Amino acid sequence: MAEESVRRATGRPLPRSARSPLEGRVVAVTGAGRGIGRAVADTLAGAGALVALGDLDEAAARTAAEEICRTADGHAAGFALDVTDTASFAAFLDRAEERFGPVDVLVNNAGIMWVGPFADEAEQTAVRQFDVNVHGVLRGMKLAAPRMRARGTGHIVNIASAASKVTPMGEATYAATKHAVHGYSSAVRAELRGSGVRVSLVMPGVVDTELAVGTSAGPTRRLTPQDVARTVLSVVLRPRPEVFVPRHIGLVPWVSALLPAKARAGWLRLVVPDQLAALTDPSVRAAYERDSGAAATQTGGAAPQTKGRTQR
Repeated sequence: MAEESVRRATGRPLPRSARSPLEGRVVAVTGAGRGIGRAVADTLAGAGALVALGDLDEAAARTAAEEICRTADGHAAGFALDVTDTASFAAFLDRAEERFGPVDVLVNNAGIMWVGPFADEAEQTAVRQFDVNVHGVLRGMKLAAPRMRARGTGHIVNIASAASKVTPMGEATYAATKHAVHGYSSAVRAELRGSGVRVSLVMPGVVDTELAVGTSAGPTRRLTPQDVARTVLSVVLRPRPEVFVPRHIGLVPWVSALLPAKARAGWLRLVVPDQLAALTDPSVRAAYERDSGAAATQTGGAAPQTKGRTQR
C-alpha cells in the first residue's frame, strides 16, 4: 500500500528497497477525524509513517485510527485535540511523542468556514474562524517548531487554501484567515532557514468535504480529500515551500498580478467562484456550521458550545 501511495503522489514507481519511505517517521495531523485530515492520515500511514490523529471529536479520531490500523496495516492512534486551546495542543503533541516518539512532521489541517454576505456574518462567527484557522495554526507551529529545532530536523505542513491568494465572494473572513496563514508561514519559514525545520504550505481548491457543502468549485473540478492527501505525501517526501492543488490554480494570482485593474477584475470574475451566487439555499450548510461552531447563534452573541469538528 505504501508503494502505491507514493507511486500516485510522485507519478513513478519506487525501487524495491524504498517501499516504505516514511518508515518510522512520526506524523501528527490535526482535524484528522474526517475529511482531508483523515485522508492525509490514511495516506501517510500507508507510506509507513506512525500517525497521531487529533480532532475535537475524539471518538472520530480514535475510530479513524482504529480503521487505519485494521484496514491499512498502519500504525495510528487517535487523541482529543482542541486547536484553540494551548494546553490541549501541547497535550496532543506530548501524547503523540509518548506513543510513537518525537514528531517529525506536523500537518496543521484543522479549519472551519462560514459562507454568506460579509455584512451578515456575526462577529463571533468571524472570531471563531480566526481562532481555529489562524491561531490554531500559529499555536501548532509555536509548540512544534522549538521541539524540532532542538533536534535539528522537522517539517510543518500547513493546509491552507487557494483562498490564501484569491478572494471568493461569500468567503471574506475565510479568505482573510488563509491569507494570514500564508503570511505567517512565509515569515516563519524565513526565520527557520538553516535550522533543519521546513515549513510547507499546501493550497487546494474546493474539496468535496463538509466544509465546502453548497459551494461552487468554479471552472476547476471539485477535488477529493485523497487528491490533497497525495499532495501532502509528495510534499513530505520532497519538501517545497508552496504547492497548489491542482497546480494550475497557481496561475490565477500570477496572471492577476500582470493585468491592469479593470482586466484583473474581469479575469477574477471568470476564474474565481462566486459563492454568494452558488449558495442559493443557505440551509444546506446549517448542520455543518452548527456542528463545527462556524456560526454564532446570533449577531454579536457567543459562539455555540459544540461537540463539533474543527477539521475540513
